[in-house]
Amino acid sequence: MPHVFVNYRTGDGEQAATTIARDLTHRFGPGPVFRASESIRPGQLYPEELLAGVRRSDALLALIGPHWLDAPDSTRPGRRALDNAEDWVRKEILEAFSRGLPVIPVLLGRRTERLTAAALPRPLVRLAYTQSLRYDHQQASTDLARIAEVLTDLVPGLAEPESPEQPGDPASGAVTNTMDGDGDSRIQARDVSGGLTSTVIHDSHGPVNTGSGPQHVHQPHIDGDGATYIGGDNKGSVKHRFGER
Repeated sequence: MPHVFVNYRTGDGEQAATTIARDLTHRFGPGPVFRASESIRPGQLYPEELLAGVRRSDALLALIGPHWLDAPDSTRPGRRALDNAEDWVRKEILEAFSRGLPVIPVLLGRRTERLTAAALPRPLVRLAYTQSLRYDHQQASTDLARIAEVLTDLVPGLAEPESPEQPGDPASGAVTNTMDGDGDSRIQARDVSGGLTSTVIHDSHGPVNTGSGPQHVHQPHIDGDGATYIGGDNKGSVKHRFGER
């Protein structure tokens, strides 16, 4: 299974890392995306799992926020984290370089500038010459789609699953209706030939037959002399008296 490693610096790009990783998971499924805070299970040793995650990957997204370059080294006051050989952001990127993996810089926000060789430690200078992408939360939909498109082109076998055919899809040539609202009229017709009379169905609460065969209509047709029709609930007697008209 192809994998994508999301590399980011805590305090500079973790929110974007969460958004990008979740979008990629939604597109490609839960397996291909590695993000440390979700992919390393409790009880596992993170130094081993981080490098193992890079080695299993087919591409690395290096998320670069506005403070990525000058983030301070917590172990050496006054020094940059990137200049420390033990910095994990640096180590993950260098591991990807050593494996020949595509490393894609993703600039976060509108104001983050492209990297320059002069600003980078010598082992990371290659990043300054690598074509980058941009992720800005104000145009998240477009930027996320672009990141996914680039990864699909770079990583063999990485693709969005095709939407399965919905059950109950009508066969070719079938007649279907979708009716909404509270209107009183409902009409469906196909292959009608010959004379056409009208069928009106209003407030039906039971089966209605409009095809061939006997038709049962609630309203009777009464014709001729001496006809009697009783409708509704009759709970008493019925008396008739017939005389001259």
